[in-house]
Amino acid sequence: MEATPTAIETKRGLCTLINVFTVEPERREELVKLLEEATEQVMRHLPGFVSANIHRGLEGTRVANYAQWASREHFEAMLRDPEAQKHMRAAAALVSRFEPHLYEVVSTHQRRAP
Repeated sequence: MEATPTAIETKRGLCTLINVFTVEPERREELVKLLEEATEQVMRHLPGFVSANIHRGLEGTRVANYAQWASREHFEAMLRDPEAQKHMRAAAALVSRFEPHLYEVVSTHQRRAP
């Protein structure tokens, strides 16, 4: 099965999680790997999961997770999943701070081809 790329569109009505983690530079790659494993092993198999994208900050101390869920209810169900909770606790133990917030896409803009 071929993966569908993340689509950021106003009409999809998805629940978007943007979680920014602050981590010591020497633990950053460990956090990235943990988030990748959590996504592959658990998150992508849960009902309502749409996509996840892990971003490594260029300044060396941040990692961001941009994830899409079919609805807020699906996201909240993931938070109650015991396997997901294990991974979230492991990530929290690696970082000095994390800031998860839910969003809805209200506007998108692209450069138009000439």
